Amino acid sequence: MFGVDERIASSSGGASIWIVLAVAVLLGLRHATDPDHLAAVTTLVAAGRERTASRAAELGLAWGLGHAVTLLAFGLPILLFDSLLPRLVEQAAETAIGVVIAFLALRLLVRWRRGELRFHSHPQAHGARSTRGAFAIGLMHGVGGSAGVGVLVLASIRSTGLAVVSLVLLAVFTAVSMSVLSCVFGSMLVSRPVRAAFGTVAPALGGASLAFGVWYASAAWSLAPYPF
Repeated sequence: MFGVDERIASSSGGASIWIVLAVAVLLGLRHATDPDHLAAVTTLVAAGRERTASRAAELGLAWGLGHAVTLLAFGLPILLFDSLLPRLVEQAAETAIGVVIAFLALRLLVRWRRGELRFHSHPQAHGARSTRGAFAIGLMHGVGGSAGVGVLVLASIRSTGLAVVSLVLLAVFTAVSMSVLSCVFGSMLVSRPVRAAFGTVAPALGGASLAFGVWYASAAWSLAPYPF
């Protein structure tokens, strides 16, 4: 995002193994903050029936684990065999991500319009489906081009073994970072000011996420600029 990955990775040039591994951790922590990742998870959390910090952390972790699975599945061939994903496959994945973000935004808006986004004093057992959904969304995000940037950076490491270990660290710390960020967002949702203004926050978040999803899908086909 805005060249941050490249600037972080440049710190590992000719450095010791520990510096290289630290750079991989930083790439993972940074990667979770990509706008498309945040847009998908925040709308998923906001539209849920149980909006708590712990539940948000679970959704973020599920997203991160799904992301890690495909990041490893598609990243390892790049590192081991220097085999890149076809551009058409990458564009299709980015389009699907945009569509999912738009869908989550529409679901949030529909639930808000129906008056279903009320805070409850007791947790409700509706979490399993959302966790699976977050995992599935993470699977798609792992195929996207933004993840590919990090993998290509790691591919520049001379030692294949070190590059593979770095990829695992990137995947793991992306999941950890997204879980933490989601927990923070969940804590904000249950804070008294946000609870009081949630009727205003929800449609604003939904509208912004819907516009972002449409733009993101368009950018995959170069129909809109993509500065990230």
